[in-house]
Amino acid sequence: MIKYIFSIIFLYIFIGIILFFIQRKITFNISRKIPKNPSLYDLSNVKKVFIDTSDGIKLLAWYSKPSLMNYPVLVYFHGNSYDIGERAYRIKRYIDRGWGVLLLSWRGYSGNEGKPTEKNLYIDGKSALDWLNYKGHKDETIVLYGESLGTGVAVEIGTCKKYKSIILEAPFTSIPDIAKLKYPIYPVKLFSLDKFDNYSKIDKILSPLLIIHGKKDEVIPYAHSVKLFKKAKERKKHVSIDEAIHNNLYDFNIDKEVINFNL
Repeated sequence: MIKYIFSIIFLYIFIGIILFFIQRKITFNISRKIPKNPSLYDLSNVKKVFIDTSDGIKLLAWYSKPSLMNYPVLVYFHGNSYDIGERAYRIKRYIDRGWGVLLLSWRGYSGNEGKPTEKNLYIDGKSALDWLNYKGHKDETIVLYGESLGTGVAVEIGTCKKYKSIILEAPFTSIPDIAKLKYPIYPVKLFSLDKFDNYSKIDKILSPLLIIHGKKDEVIPYAHSVKLFKKAKERKKHVSIDEAIHNNLYDFNIDKEVINFNL
């Protein structure tokens, strides 16, 4: 009996140690695949640019100027999987409406050097906005768009400056909250290296907020966005898609919600 108990304890500790050391591989499901040229995704007005971060990394991004300088520029912070080419069909909808778009690839993704961490993604996001400001785009024309993991960066940056709006697609309250659902027997909040604590910051953002979430999301429970929305301050709007899961929200034309929110 004692041997059995010690075996269970050993197994619990052993698995916990493994989870601790691979947690960033889980949080950042890196795709090093280099995307094809934008023109091959039917994005003829998009060009590749490289953005220098404050700590010396060059980040691949796709950039399209707005048709008029006072039109919005959507800064797209992608989720934890795939390369930026997988988001081509999404940004095309905004470009076709005359919006500008900057689709940023995180360090470690899409052929970029470096390792993603919470701190490093904040640096990446802020560097992208500095680049846009250098190009002459004012903050009041910039829409911060966070997809899944990217919502953590959009919320963090949104607490520092005011932008035209902040869009959160399938947001989470925090990474430890997600981890606790998957590994409920472990004290994940104590050992999480990257927290992206959206819940503690959501009421501190300075811009109008739009949250969009599918009620059948199998990755991030819909309840997370409800909790965030309740804590957020005005002006805010919550769009729920009854049949949507985590990765098919654009099948329900959520771009129209984004555009209408920014009229």
